[in-house]
Amino acid sequence: MKSLPIQRRTLGLLAVIVPLLALFVYVGLRSGPLAPVAVTVVKVEARAVAPALFGIGTVEARYTYKIGPTYAGRIKRLDVHVGDAVKAGQVLGESDPVDLDDRVRSQESASKRAMAGLREAEARQGYALMQARRYEKLQGAHWVSEEFAATKRQELQIAEAVLSAAREDMARALSDRDALVTQRNNLRLVAPVDGVVAVRDADPGTTVVAGQAILEIIDPKTLWLNVRFDQLGANNLAAGLPAHLVLRSRAGQALPGKVLRIEPMADTVTEETLAKVAFDTLPLPLPPVGELAEVTVDLPALPAMPVVPNAAIRRQGEQSGVWRLVDGQLNFVAIKQGASDLNGFVQVRDGLKAGDRVVLYSEKALTARSRFHIVERIAGISK
Repeated sequence: MKSLPIQRRTLGLLAVIVPLLALFVYVGLRSGPLAPVAVTVVKVEARAVAPALFGIGTVEARYTYKIGPTYAGRIKRLDVHVGDAVKAGQVLGESDPVDLDDRVRSQESASKRAMAGLREAEARQGYALMQARRYEKLQGAHWVSEEFAATKRQELQIAEAVLSAAREDMARALSDRDALVTQRNNLRLVAPVDGVVAVRDADPGTTVVAGQAILEIIDPKTLWLNVRFDQLGANNLAAGLPAHLVLRSRAGQALPGKVLRIEPMADTVTEETLAKVAFDTLPLPLPPVGELAEVTVDLPALPAMPVVPNAAIRRQGEQSGVWRLVDGQLNFVAIKQGASDLNGFVQVRDGLKAGDRVVLYSEKALTARSRFHIVERIAGISK
């Protein structure tokens, strides 16, 4: 009779424990660590990839003119400031001539004396020539002796020598004067082209050495971008390819441009290829020199072949590949990647074919034994 209450209690406990255990197993298999992993799946497509190359560039001027005195001295005046527009031939400033003006005036006086000496020598030579010819005729008519005629010829030779020396003195005086005038003119800082003053490195009263640049002028019409591209993707980079330029100060505004040239020297430290990219139309207002810009170059389109989204590629050890669905099972397939575009598609040169189904996103890392179920999207991961 005592066994009946015990059996009833046991059955009652089992009636409670078994549903709880079944609920625990169900929860563990559905939402616990043993639950199947939610994944999204995408089909491999055969399509053409239009790769693009991304780089960072800085605004530079193709032509920069550095202006400074050719002789050491002190800056007397500077008439322009940074940002001023200048015209070709405009005098921008000058160095203190010290005693150059006095030396020029002194040399001009010397040139006038040399000119007077030259005119005197020319007059003497003309008179000696006339006398020599006259005595030649008289000697021919036997009116004077040979000695008189020889004396006049000698006087003519002396006058010609004096004239030659006077001409050399005159040429030397003019040359010295021109040299001083040129030196004086070189103290003036003259704009070689139309442009904008970009740098002013001195003020009046500053002493500078010969050849030191105190002003820099740039031609704003020649602005371009000096761009750095990763060498890994720069194989097909070439002059003439279209580009999209986004200046840092104008985020979201893409300006059209094109690649002008590829620099023959690359950066060995950063492993980057350098290129010059020009604006199709200069933006207004002009960007400042040194501003950063994002540059995207459209590379030539490639033939159609299987592609997968970049997000589907996983790494297993040293291999890159994707999780492919075959008969409801997961198989990791190593792939050989090709070119990619900025939309996130990567060419698959080997390992997949068009129509294969691969895992795009998963809630957590997968293995070949992972249980999974396919969903349309995973909250917080897929779009």
